[in-house]
Amino acid sequence: MPELEPIAWFVVTLSALIVGISKTGIPGVGILPTILMALVLPAQKSVGLLLGILILGDVFAAAYHRRNAEWSHMIRLLPAAFAGIVAGFFAMKVINDGQLKPIIGIIVLVMLALNYWRTRNRNEDLHIPTQWWFAAALGFVAGLTSMMANAAGPIMVIYLLAMKLPKVAFVGTSAWFFFVVNWLKVPFSMNLDIMTRESLTLDLMMLPVIALGAVLGIFLLGRIPQKAFNAVMQMLAAAAAIKLLF
Repeated sequence: MPELEPIAWFVVTLSALIVGISKTGIPGVGILPTILMALVLPAQKSVGLLLGILILGDVFAAAYHRRNAEWSHMIRLLPAAFAGIVAGFFAMKVINDGQLKPIIGIIVLVMLALNYWRTRNRNEDLHIPTQWWFAAALGFVAGLTSMMANAAGPIMVIYLLAMKLPKVAFVGTSAWFFFVVNWLKVPFSMNLDIMTRESLTLDLMMLPVIALGAVLGIFLLGRIPQKAFNAVMQMLAAAAAIKLLF
């Protein structure tokens, strides 16, 4: 049994539930577990522990959207994303736990700002580029931020919106992208000793909670005002990210 304080058990369980919900129903809340777990656990340990939870959540999302991915976009994104993962791996080797906490806070705040910019301007002609270098740049940043903080969701959203994918293909491509990226991160995370036997044990203990979240996500989709719910969750994530800076 992994040794955690009661508050850490609560936060890890809540994060697993939120991951399940975000993978199948309400993706806007997916960035919250990154911050919650970094608040109650050592930063590097939280990144590795959350990675295992995300991978288990990805199984539900990829299975649910198994026929909905646009693989042409995956092929454009994944090489650059892998380069970003490698860059994040080397960055993680030279920073300590105290340095990583504010870095996670900054990454999350930047991602939230990008998401806010996206939602404010979604009805305007943004002239977002669609050339190969755009996919390469966003793929690299997605891999880097995913490796260091599990916080690449808004980057993927910006890319997929620029590609003007139908809703089902949008969700399916995102699900499969993170399914592949998170598995690519596993050997690097094990090398950094942030994904361990203890963290994997705890991840597997959270599997029923993740499954419950996945079912709740499907049930809640369309039954609650998603815009207001996302706004509340993102404000909470922003407040927690600011706390990580100090």
